[in-house]
Amino acid sequence: MSLPGPHDAAWRKSSYSNQEGGNCVEVADGIPGLVPVRDSKAPHGPALTFAPASWASFIGELKAAGRS
Repeated sequence: MSLPGPHDAAWRKSSYSNQEGGNCVEVADGIPGLVPVRDSKAPHGPALTFAPASWASFIGELKAAGRS
């Protein structure tokens, strides 16, 4: 059984992205042990991958900064 790679994944746009093309970050779900992230304006470009705990910590910090 082969696992999907970041380029085979189903990507979703961040809820913070807007329809005018600003702040376009996409995240892929369903890849065990990885959280792939890419720029939606460059879908065939590179994807960064993070450990789930690191990604959760990063998102937590962003949310906390937004409340400040």
